[in-house]
Amino acid sequence: MDFSIIIPAKNEENNLAQCLRSIAALDYPRAAFEVLVIDNGSTDNTVEIARSYGAEVHVKPEMTISGLRNFGSSIARGNTLIFLDADCTVFADWLKSASIWDEHPEVCCYGGPPTIPERATWVQKSWYIVRKKSQEIEDVDWLESMHMFVRKKVFVDVGGFDESLQTCEDYDLSLRLKKYGRIVADRRINAVHHGEASTVGHFYRKESWRGISNLAGLKRHGFHRRELPSILIPMVYLCCVLVTLVLVVLTSFTLFGLTVPILLVWLACWQLPILLLALTKGSGHHGPGLRIGLYLLLNVYFLARGRAMLKFNP
Repeated sequence: MDFSIIIPAKNEENNLAQCLRSIAALDYPRAAFEVLVIDNGSTDNTVEIARSYGAEVHVKPEMTISGLRNFGSSIARGNTLIFLDADCTVFADWLKSASIWDEHPEVCCYGGPPTIPERATWVQKSWYIVRKKSQEIEDVDWLESMHMFVRKKVFVDVGGFDESLQTCEDYDLSLRLKKYGRIVADRRINAVHHGEASTVGHFYRKESWRGISNLAGLKRHGFHRRELPSILIPMVYLCCVLVTLVLVVLTSFTLFGLTVPILLVWLACWQLPILLLALTKGSGHHGPGLRIGLYLLLNVYFLARGRAMLKFNP
């Protein structure tokens, strides 16, 4: 069997049907892949929906999402494991495009960031500028586990996902996979993620949650130099916020003194690198709206990740 599609799920009745419908419409021999839904103890109709589409269902409550994926891999019969989230859909040529990599055994993991829905919000469109890969095919350091293809043998050899991590488990896995071969992002293997954060509040909560597990992962796998920006920048950002608050308080007492110009100069110096980052990342994208949106989201991102550091309990 070529592929085992492993879908972890909990109370996904609003998403799972469209996910499984898209899989049922694949232009690929049905005998060459299997669909495994690993349910985390849903209280809605998730299990019934999965079975109605012919998926093999296993109920495993009280597991982390890493545990669900590891269990799915332990019973999978395919040579390649596909980890796909229940709020994703795929295109008809999805597995045909993926099968190309069977001819490249030096590649142990492939896939790519799923695209956003047609009716995406400005938050989703702006942040996709960061998530989207710049080239159609490129070697990368890690891939998101919501849409990840891994050779089963290599997955077993590295020990699978770290079940102690709530999120950022994909980055931790990728660090171990890279010792065995290349990790490749291929935009031709396309999926759509319908559950991407659609509002600023949702985005902030997700990044704060991911930030805590980012630090937990650092504790588990040790420090890697490429992780330094994700730790250092949020810390610097929090310090800048604190300085800004102090200057605002001082300004309220000295409206006609030098504090107001100092505050404005400080804000310009602090925010200019973030603005330049947004403009650089947003180059080539139509309209200034997405660049402004990205500038705002970068501020939210750094704030959320910085707050996560304050909440982290080692």
